[in-house]
Amino acid sequence: MRLPRLPLLAACLLAPFVAPMAAAQARTVIGSVNTNFRWLGPDDKIVVERYDDPAVKGVSCYVSRAETGGVKGFVGLATDPSRFSIACRQTGPIAVPPDLPKKQQVFTASAAPLFKELHVFRIVDRAKQVLVYLVISTKLVHGSPYNSLSAVAYGPR
Repeated sequence: MRLPRLPLLAACLLAPFVAPMAAAQARTVIGSVNTNFRWLGPDDKIVVERYDDPAVKGVSCYVSRAETGGVKGFVGLATDPSRFSIACRQTGPIAVPPDLPKKQQVFTASAAPLFKELHVFRIVDRAKQVLVYLVISTKLVHGSPYNSLSAVAYGPR
């Protein structure tokens, strides 16, 4: 039996456009601050985004990251610097599922057209009842990726 090729071809062609839209639904842009004026195209800026942890209700992570402007930034060809920060906070009652994995990738955001993404991992410290959120870049800088972390306590204190 021969499988129809048109649906497979359509899925392959649409995947690069659908995947970022699905990832973007978990992201909320809070605001931005211009950092460098550009004569052509948008200015360079620091963007602040919120990511709500999909598995742990009541925890939100705020990531600030640099976004390159100019003509290359406008058309999507600029590579954003690997500089970012993360702050995670309790934003409601925290509900940690009992089967929550010890380490899990929670969010991914593209930082360049090719080969550069931000990844946020959640690491559970069950002994101290703390959720640790680590953000890293896939771009290596001098042998290791830039990284930043934040921690949120859960359970009775």
